[in-house]
Amino acid sequence: MANEQKLGLIAGNGRFPLLVLDAAKARGESVIVAAIQEETFPEIESHGAAAVHWMSLGELSKLIDTFKREGVTRAIMAGQVKHKQIFSSIKPDWRLAKLILSLTTRNTDSLIGAVAKVLADEGITLLDSTSFLEPLLARAGVLTQRAPSGEERKNIEYGRAVARHLAQYDIGQTVVIAESACVAVEAMEGTDAAIRRAGEIMRGLEGSASTLSRALTVVKVAKPNQDMRFDVPVVGLSTIETMQRAGATCLAIDAGKCLLLDGERISEAANAAGATIVAE
Repeated sequence: MANEQKLGLIAGNGRFPLLVLDAAKARGESVIVAAIQEETFPEIESHGAAAVHWMSLGELSKLIDTFKREGVTRAIMAGQVKHKQIFSSIKPDWRLAKLILSLTTRNTDSLIGAVAKVLADEGITLLDSTSFLEPLLARAGVLTQRAPSGEERKNIEYGRAVARHLAQYDIGQTVVIAESACVAVEAMEGTDAAIRRAGEIMRGLEGSASTLSRALTVVKVAKPNQDMRFDVPVVGLSTIETMQRAGATCLAIDAGKCLLLDGERISEAANAAGATIVAE
């Protein structure tokens, strides 16, 4: 149909955009993909989108022109864009450069929020990134066979207080805790890198007189006023695998605000590793 409404998908890296594309198609949506050259998995080409347009992360004008030409009035952002890419690696076009120069703070929220406003001004409404994936949002409770131990529960309580404080400033969503001490904080490098760094720090303490328990607890939170249109906390099988290699035995996430990209397989992997996952 000539007047068929189309859904735009701004695709970052990982499996998140692929899941959104599949779910949207299952609901009868005609999906136009804006694939980011520096980030998007090439396999997006084989998931049945109505069209896939490749563009650089800095090409905001091309994104808008492409969506308008395709008749897109609603769009979803899905998939991570590495924070350091946004502020150091890209060559912004004139529209993005102007937008970046106008920012008072150079964090992800302010930048993507400003992009969302530009899209809205052009008649393109940004939907919640979880719009088609509600079943994958973490439900409240213990999501594994094992519940957190007393020590892990203390780590969660302390970690949540630290993480929520940091999240106010859009520094990162994840902290890694051992015996109520903060071992690592996520910044621009991403969750898995922060977990790996915590594991390296703890291995560096081996043989020392440190009183810290080697068992790490990972706490990942949403921001205080989490904008569900972008930068929603995401956990996948890779998170559990990274935790296992780093010596992390517990993962705490926010119920209803964190996407479990691999569904039940995440709990199964945690069970196999003897780890616990709790959503609150």
